[in-house]
Amino acid sequence: MSERTVLILGASGVVGSASIERFARDGWNVVAGSRRRPQFVDESLYTFLPLDLMSAEATREAIAGVSGITHVVYAALYEMPGLISGWQNEEQIARNRAMLSNLLDALDATGTRIEHISILQGTKAYGVHVQPMRIPAKESQPRVEHRNFYWEQEDLIKEWAPAHDAAWTIFRPQFVFGLATGAAMNLIPIIGLYGAIRKHQGESFAFPGGASYVAEAVDSRLMAGALEWAATDPAARNETFNITNGDVFEWRDLWPALAEELGVEQGPDSPLQLATWLLEQEDVWAEIVRENDLVPTTIAELVGESHHYADFAFAYGSDGRNSSPAFVSTIKLRQAGFTDVIDTEQMFVELLRGLREQRILP
Repeated sequence: MSERTVLILGASGVVGSASIERFARDGWNVVAGSRRRPQFVDESLYTFLPLDLMSAEATREAIAGVSGITHVVYAALYEMPGLISGWQNEEQIARNRAMLSNLLDALDATGTRIEHISILQGTKAYGVHVQPMRIPAKESQPRVEHRNFYWEQEDLIKEWAPAHDAAWTIFRPQFVFGLATGAAMNLIPIIGLYGAIRKHQGESFAFPGGASYVAEAVDSRLMAGALEWAATDPAARNETFNITNGDVFEWRDLWPALAEELGVEQGPDSPLQLATWLLEQEDVWAEIVRENDLVPTTIAELVGESHHYADFAFAYGSDGRNSSPAFVSTIKLRQAGFTDVIDTEQMFVELLRGLREQRILP
């Protein structure tokens, strides 16, 4: 195993940071590439590669300094400010394509022999943001044609890999949750911040969203396990897989467990636009940090673009009349041999507790 070196791109993100720990724990040499150093990860587990994938020259220079890469986990992502409006934006599509293209060109320039590369998509591959999905969504269904950087990256990798005698795997997770802060789409810090501020203000931990719906989640640690499995298992070679925790959840049903973990009193629903409200609470958060001797952080540093994602995920402002369910089949993945699961309520509790243990949350 020591002869295998995985390059993890987007290493400071939700999936990237979890992947560092998973691969390193199982004996891989890990090179972590990102613009900022990964959080909450033992620095002895990886070699840090400062990297800006948006610059072709910087990417070539960075990759040229690394030897022995055999596998790649591509979890890098560019999201525009405001998040949701960027999902069909041509600039965002072009940037995400360019980032992957810059990496592949840099690998070519070194003559590195890559055995396998994994990339991530999501339910936007099934058009969840533009039209009702087929239920359940299956990897075998025809491509839903719409403007999305997933297709640009998929076409790139499917052309590059066979020309370099490499294998590829594409994963399509549902909601992904993990420990990373400042991420584009991670609700764990958002839920924790919301609970801490409401408690400090003497308010109840009211659910801030809209219409009820049932969803599926993916623990970033489970995702990391699937990425490691795909790196070497022949059953994952040149395949696309949906992935979930294995169960379903509804936010209001989860809310009591979240309230208990955060030590806050649950109250009746109270719709609130977190994208604006959270950023208005910087002074309150500063008091909470001081009073609880937390790691000095600002709300802006913690939320990234995830406060916008929260309103989308909690269905803020929705009465449910124009919503449609979004479920994916994970049968293909399980039949291929990856069968790990985790209880979603347990996942939320563990991840919130993780941020508390790191002194990010009180």
